[in-house]
Amino acid sequence: MKTHKIIFILALSLVFSSAYAQKGKIRQASKEYDNLAYLKTSEILLEVAEKGYTSVDLLQKLANSFYFNNQMEEAAKWYGELMAKNENIDAEYYFRYAQALKSIENYEESDKWMKKFADSDRSDLRGRAFSSTVDYLAMIDEVSREFEVVNLDINTEVSDFGTTQYQNQLIFASSRGGGQKYKWNEQPYLDLFSAEKQEDGSYGNVEKLDGDINSKFHESTVAFTPDDQVMYFTRNNYFNKKYKKSEDGTNRLKLFKATLNADGKWDDIESVHFNSDEYSVAHPTVNVKGTKLYFASDMEGTLGMSDIFEVDINADGSLGDPVNLGPNVNTEGQETFPFINSEGDLYISSNGFNGLGGLDVFVIRDFENKFEAHQPMALENVGRPINSPMDDFAYYENLGTKEGFFTSNREGGKGDDDIYSFIIPECEQTVEGIVRGQDIQGPIEGAKVTLLDEDSNKLNQQIVGVEGAYKFENLECEKEYLIRIEADTYATVEERFTTPKKKQKLGINPLLEKDEVELEPCADLAKILDIPIIYFDFDKFNIRRDAEVELQKVLAVLNKYPTMNIDVRSHTDCRGTAAYNERLSNNRAKSTRQYLIKNGVAADRLTAKGYGESRLVNDCGCESTDDSNCSEAEHQLNRRSEFIVTSINGEKCPDN
Repeated sequence: MKTHKIIFILALSLVFSSAYAQKGKIRQASKEYDNLAYLKTSEILLEVAEKGYTSVDLLQKLANSFYFNNQMEEAAKWYGELMAKNENIDAEYYFRYAQALKSIENYEESDKWMKKFADSDRSDLRGRAFSSTVDYLAMIDEVSREFEVVNLDINTEVSDFGTTQYQNQLIFASSRGGGQKYKWNEQPYLDLFSAEKQEDGSYGNVEKLDGDINSKFHESTVAFTPDDQVMYFTRNNYFNKKYKKSEDGTNRLKLFKATLNADGKWDDIESVHFNSDEYSVAHPTVNVKGTKLYFASDMEGTLGMSDIFEVDINADGSLGDPVNLGPNVNTEGQETFPFINSEGDLYISSNGFNGLGGLDVFVIRDFENKFEAHQPMALENVGRPINSPMDDFAYYENLGTKEGFFTSNREGGKGDDDIYSFIIPECEQTVEGIVRGQDIQGPIEGAKVTLLDEDSNKLNQQIVGVEGAYKFENLECEKEYLIRIEADTYATVEERFTTPKKKQKLGINPLLEKDEVELEPCADLAKILDIPIIYFDFDKFNIRRDAEVELQKVLAVLNKYPTMNIDVRSHTDCRGTAAYNERLSNNRAKSTRQYLIKNGVAADRLTAKGYGESRLVNDCGCESTDDSNCSEAEHQLNRRSEFIVTSINGEKCPDN
C-alpha cells in the first residue's frame, strides 16, 4: 500500500513538472515569436503541440509560424486544429487557413473557408472579390497559357529573387554573399548581384554589385530610371552606419536613391523623403517615361498588410507625395512587388485577390492611362505557368527583347526562392465560326465572309463550303477587327470585335436574317419583313411619327409589287366599351389605309377593318381579368395594326 502511494506521488510530480516545462517552453516561444524568429518558434511550439498541449493561442502562433515561412502543408494542418476547437477567433485566420489550403491545391475546402471569411465581414475587399467570382479557377484556366518557364542557372540553394535588367545585366537579390545570418530564415543577409547576359541569351558571371549599395543588412529589388543614371533600391533601415528601429522594436525597410558617377560607380546614396522608422517602403519600379515611381508600403492610409503606391518623379529628380492606388489595386491582404511595363500595364503580386495560392501575379492592362483618366480598371490573374499554388512574385518583362522573369518558391526549385525566366509568347488570334440563317437549321453554303481592320480595310476573304465554316488565323492581339458576312437572299451581317491579350480561338457565329422572302397570299408583312407593330396612342387614331416610319416600309413593298392587295387590320385594348373600341379600331384602320392612299397606293388595292378588342394578343381582357394587373406596355401591345396579303399575282388568300 505504501509502495503504491509513493509511485502515485512520483507520477503526479512528473505530471506537474512536465506541465511546468511545457508552459516555460510556450513562454520562450512567445518571446521569440514576438521577435519574428519564426523558424525557432515553430520548433518549440511544434514540440509542445505534438505532445498534446494545445490552446487557441499556441495553435495560432504555431500555424502562423509555418504560414509566414511558406510551409503551407504544415500551416493547413495546424490551422485545421485551430478551427476544430470551434472557438471564437479572428476572421483573419479563416483567410489564412483558406490560403494554406489553396497552396496545397485543396481548392474545394479552401472555398468553404473563404466563404466563411467573406460572410464574417461583407466590407472586406478580399471576401468581396471571392464572392463576386466564385468560378475564379475556371477564369484562371481561361487566361492560362502554354509556355516554358526555366529555372535560371544562377539560382542557388538559398534565396534568389527580384529581377531587373540594366543594360546587358540582370540585377537581383540573393543570400549567397555569406556573412551574418538573418534569424528569420537562418540565411545570410540579402545583397544585390549582377549577372551578365551571354551570347546564347543565358545569364552568368554573377558578381556582387559595385559601390556602396550593399551593406551588412538586407538590400533587394532595384529600379532604374530610363536614362540609366539613377537607381532606386530597397534596404533595411540602415543609413550612414546607423541601424534604426521603430517604436515596437522592428527594423523596417526603406527606399534609397543612388546616382551613377563619372567613374561608372553608384554613389551619392540618399533616403527618399517619405521613408519612416515606423513603416516600410520597398520594391520600386519606374515607368518608361521616368515620371512615376511605384512601390509597396504599409504607411498610413494602407488598406491591408501592404499596398501599392505611386509618386511623381519631378523634372529635377525630386519626388512628390505618395498616392495610394486605391481599392482597384489594393485589399486588406498583401499587395507588393509592383512592376510597370513599357505599355503602362501594372503587374503586382497579391494574396488578397482570387488566385491559385500564396502570392499570385496580377495585371491591370493600360493602368497608367486608365488611372489618370479615372476610368474603370480590370485586374486579371495572369494564370499558369507564372502562377502556382505557392508564392509567385517580382514579375518583370522586357517587351523589346521578349524576356520575362519572376520569382517563385514552387516545388522543384533549387533554393527557398528561385528566379524563373520565360520568353513572352507571341500573341496571335484565330477567329472562326459557322454561317447559319435564322430560318434554317443547317449552314448557309456559299456565304462570303470578309475580315476587315478597324478602318474597314479588307484583310482577307473566304467563301464557305457545305459546312458553312470559316477561319481566319494569325490575327494580332488587342486589336479591333470587323467580320462581314454576306449571302444571297439574306441581310448582310457585320460584327466588330477586339482580340484579347492572350492567345486563343474566338468563335463568332451570327445568325443571318432572311432578306428575300417569297410572298404568298395570307402572309403577314409585319412578320415577313420584321416590321414592328404600328401603335396608336390611347383613345387616338392619328398616325404617330414612329408609326409613319413603319408605314413607309409597307408603302415600299406595295410599290414594288403592284399586283399585291392587302387588308389593314386594326385592334384596340380592352379598356372602354366593346362598341367604343370597335369604332376606334375602325377609325384607326381607315386612318392607316388613308395614309397609304395619300402616298400613291390605289384605293382598290386596300381594305381596312377594325376588330376592336376581339383579338387580344395577351390576357389583358377587362371582362375576364382585372385590367389593373396589366401594365400600360401590355395594353399597348393590343393597340396595333396588321397587314395581311389578300392577293398577289391573281392568287387570293382563302381567308378573304
